[in-house]
Amino acid sequence: MSATTPAVPAQLSRDESGALFGQTMGLVALTAGFFALGAYAGRDMTGGWVGLLYLAAFGALLAMNVAVGRSEGLALALLFAFGFLFGLALAPTIGYYAGADPQALWQAGGATALFIAGFGAAGYATRRDLSAFARVFFWALVALIVFGIVLIFVHIPNGELIYAIAGLAIFAGLTLFDFQRLRRSRDIRTAPLLAASIFLDVLNVFLLFLSIFGREN
Repeated sequence: MSATTPAVPAQLSRDESGALFGQTMGLVALTAGFFALGAYAGRDMTGGWVGLLYLAAFGALLAMNVAVGRSEGLALALLFAFGFLFGLALAPTIGYYAGADPQALWQAGGATALFIAGFGAAGYATRRDLSAFARVFFWALVALIVFGIVLIFVHIPNGELIYAIAGLAIFAGLTLFDFQRLRRSRDIRTAPLLAASIFLDVLNVFLLFLSIFGREN
C-alpha cells in the first residue's frame, strides 16, 4: 500500500457489528428523549422562533459531521443538542395536538413504532445493495419538499393526504437504506451519524402519520 492510499477500515466482526447496532439504537433512544425534553420545555413557546430553531438544529447536525472522528464527546453533545432543538421547534405542533387531538398522537406513535420496526428489520436483513437507490430516495424527498411548498399556495384536493402517503413511501426506502448502512458500517465511530439519520427517519414518519390520523379524527 502506498503512502498516499487511505487505509480502509477492516470489516467489523459479528460482535462489533452487534455493539454498533446496540450503541446506535441506544443513541436514537437518547436523542428521542432529548427531543421529548425539548418539546416539553417549549410547550408554551410561540411559533415565531420555529424557523431559527430549525436552522440551529441543522447547524448542530452539520457540526456533528465535522466532529465525528475528532471528538466523540463533542459529537454526542451535538447529537443530543440536535434532538433537543428539534423538540423545541416542534413544540407548538405537538402542543396543539396534545390539546386538540391527543388520540392522534398515540395513534401516530404506535404506527411509527411498527413502521420503523418493520422496514428497519427488512433493511438490516436484506442482502441486496440498496445504495444504488439512495440517490432516488434523495431526489424523491426533494420533490416532496417542493410539492409541500406548492400546497402552501395552491389548493389541491386531498393534497395533504397525497403528501403524507408519498412521504411514507419515501421514508420506507430511506429507513431500509439507513438500517442497511448500519449493518454494513465498518467504523463504530459513525454511530452518532447513523443515529441522527435514523432519528430523522423516525421523526418524519411520526409527523406524517400524525397528519393522517389528525385528519381522520
